[in-house]
Amino acid sequence: MTPESHSLTGRDLTDTDDATSSPPPGCPAHGRGPGGTHRLYGPEAEDLGALYEKMRAEHGAVAPALLHDDVPIWVVLGHSENLHMVRSPARFTRDSRVWAPLMSGEIKPDHPLSPHFAWQPICSHVEGDEHVRLRGAVTGAVSTIDYRGLRRSINRATQTLVNRFCEAGRADLVGQFADHLPMAVMCAVLGMADEYNDRIVHAARDMLKGTETAIASNQYIVDALTRLTARRRAQPEDDFTSHLISHPATLTDSEIREHLRVVLIAAYEATANLLANVLRVILTDPRFRAQLNGGQMTVPEAVEQSLWDEPPFSSILGYFAKQDTELGGQRIRKGDGLLLGIAPGNVDPRVRPDLSANMQGNRSHLAFGGGPHECPGQDIGRAIADTGIDALLMRLPDIRLDCAEDELQWTGSLASRHLVELPVRFEPRPPQETTQRSALHAVPHQRPGWLVTTPDPAATTPAPEGARPVPSTPVAPSLPDPAAGPQRSSGVWRRLVRWWRGE
Repeated sequence: MTPESHSLTGRDLTDTDDATSSPPPGCPAHGRGPGGTHRLYGPEAEDLGALYEKMRAEHGAVAPALLHDDVPIWVVLGHSENLHMVRSPARFTRDSRVWAPLMSGEIKPDHPLSPHFAWQPICSHVEGDEHVRLRGAVTGAVSTIDYRGLRRSINRATQTLVNRFCEAGRADLVGQFADHLPMAVMCAVLGMADEYNDRIVHAARDMLKGTETAIASNQYIVDALTRLTARRRAQPEDDFTSHLISHPATLTDSEIREHLRVVLIAAYEATANLLANVLRVILTDPRFRAQLNGGQMTVPEAVEQSLWDEPPFSSILGYFAKQDTELGGQRIRKGDGLLLGIAPGNVDPRVRPDLSANMQGNRSHLAFGGGPHECPGQDIGRAIADTGIDALLMRLPDIRLDCAEDELQWTGSLASRHLVELPVRFEPRPPQETTQRSALHAVPHQRPGWLVTTPDPAATTPAPEGARPVPSTPVAPSLPDPAAGPQRSSGVWRRLVRWWRGE
C-alpha cells in the first residue's frame, strides 16, 4: 500500500491560499512556501546542509520542497533512494521535457535555474538508442586515455603552476592553483593546450556563477571548442577530441562541440571544488594531515574521504518521473521533478551513523552519481586531485594556512559550494623545469561498456612498431629547470616517488 503524501502536481501543495497555510511573521516557519513547504532559496536556504537535515527529520528520505518562483520539487535525501532513482531509467529520466511545471508554463524561460535543467541533445539528457550512441562516443574517447601519461601531464601542470608563486612564499591555493590545474589538464586532454590561459579559467568560473557576463563567458568557451572541432576534423591528432570525432557513432559538429563543453565544464567545476576541499582539510585538520604525513592515509584515500564529506556537486537538477511511482514512502506522480541529493545522501544516518568514522577505501558515495548517467570522467578528476595534491605537498611540504580557519568564505548555490580563497604561507623556493609528453595513446584502446575504471598500465596495448610518434601536447608554458640536467643517484624512496609521479 502506497502511503499518502504530498503531490507536487496536485492542489494540496501548490494551491494553499488560506490563512492557515501561511505562517505569521515571527513564527519559526516564517519564510516557508505554501503549505509550510521548505524553500531551497532565500534566507532559510543559506545553510542547505542544516535545511536538508530538517527536511529529513520532517519527511524522511524523500521530501517536498520549492525551487525559485516556488516551483515544486522532490528532494531525495536518502542514500539508497538516490541510488534507486538513478538506476531506474524505466521510472525516472533526465529529460526535463516531461517535467509537469515546464510543460504547463509554470516555469518561465528566464527561470534562474534553467541552465541546470534546460534540455540539450547530449548523452546526459537522452535515453534508449540515442543515449547508447552518444554515451558510447564519450566513453570510447575517455577509454583512449593513458592514465600513467595523464598523471605525468598533471604533475607537469602542477609544477608549472607552483613555479608561478613558489618564490613569493605565499599564495591563494584557490585562485592560483585549484581553479587552474583542472583547466590546464583538460585543455591538454581535449587537444587545445594553446587555449589554456587566465581568460578561459575566468570564463569558466564566470559562467558557473551566473553573472551578468555569464552569456559572453559561455560564448568565449563555445568559440574555443568550435575552433577545436574544426581543426580536428581537418587534421586529427591523438587527443580526446579526435577520438570523439572518429568514433563510429559519427557525431555531428554540433554534437561534438556540446559534448566537449559538458566534459570540460563538468570536469573543471567538480575537480576545482574537490582540490580546494581536500587542501582545506589538510591545512585545517591536524589529525588529517598527521595521517597523511605518517603514512596512515594516502592522498587518494584523502580524496575519497572528501568525496563523502564535501562532494564537488552537492545536488543535481534533476530527474523526472516517467510514470506514477513510489520512492522513499512518498507518492511520486508522473511529471514530478526530483533533485539528486548528493550531499544529503552522503550523510544519510542509515549508511553513516557516525560522520566522524573513516571512509577510506569506500567508494559507495554519490559524488559521481550512478546508473546510466554516472560520470564517465570520474577517474580523470580523481587523477587530477590525487596527483596534483601529492605533487604540491612534495614541492611545498611546510605549507600552512595564512589566516584563521573561521575567516574562510564560500560562495554557494543549490548545485555546489565553492571556497573563495585559501591563503597559505611557506618557505620561498626556486622554480623547477617541466617537460612535455602526451597523455593519450597513439592507437586507441577502447574498453567495453560505459563504466570507466583506471586501466592497469601493464595491460595497455602498446603502439605497433613503426607507428608515428605521438605529438607533444603542452599543458602550460614551462619555466627553466636547473634540476632537469643529469640525474643524480637517488635512493629507493626517491625512485619510488618519481615513479609514482610518472617522471
